[in-house]
Amino acid sequence: MAEKQLTIVPDRKRERCVTGIEGLDTILNGGIPRGNSVLVTGSCGTGKTTLSLEFLVHGALQGENCLFISVTEASEKMLNNIVPYDFFEDRLIDEGKLLFVDMPDIYDEMDILHKSEFSFEEINEIVERISDLVEKGNIKRLVVDSVTSVCFQLKTEEKIRDFILNLMKTLSAKGCTSILVSEISPEEPRYSLYGVEEAIADGIVMMGNLERQGDLLRTLQVVKMRGTEHSRAKYVLDLTPVGVLLVPLLKGGGLED
Repeated sequence: MAEKQLTIVPDRKRERCVTGIEGLDTILNGGIPRGNSVLVTGSCGTGKTTLSLEFLVHGALQGENCLFISVTEASEKMLNNIVPYDFFEDRLIDEGKLLFVDMPDIYDEMDILHKSEFSFEEINEIVERISDLVEKGNIKRLVVDSVTSVCFQLKTEEKIRDFILNLMKTLSAKGCTSILVSEISPEEPRYSLYGVEEAIADGIVMMGNLERQGDLLRTLQVVKMRGTEHSRAKYVLDLTPVGVLLVPLLKGGGLED
């Protein structure tokens, strides 16, 4: 049997998905490598959903079709979270550049809405339905918020691994760059609830809280990102009407001027 020839693309030549979040694109040397699946992980209130929504809005403003799949909250609530942004435009919704889908609606169509655990066949069908949405909508950016909530109904590490691997492989093959939001407790020593997601993901963006002089600061750190060199420094994150702002955190705990 003939050996398969592999084509290695240097990091600097890989097409980038520019997030539009200036500090993050600088950290990643130009953006997320196109087709990567990134785990955005952290505890409650660290800005995971806000960062993910801004990633989609900037993509839509650049003319890309973007999809937000909400697992636990109604999409109307997600939309309300981005309306206050100075750069958000209603036309993105009207023109179909920014789409919202509720995962429970997909479950309902599959008649598994009230099941406590999904089978391997149902897991594969969920991925197929997401794949159909991506293909029919020519989706270039996708967010699942949160993948942890989906995994609650998969139960075993084997099923979780099968779901995550299948989903990431499918999205990458379609040239779709994705963010999978992962929820963990502040005390969790790993980057995901089950420890499976972090091993498979192409990238990990860790978001947290840091107490400093009585204030609780949000922080961001890119732990890994396949396909690009990147800073692994910790940054302070601020949520503002003009979007996410990132400021380097000095080793002494202060902010860089």
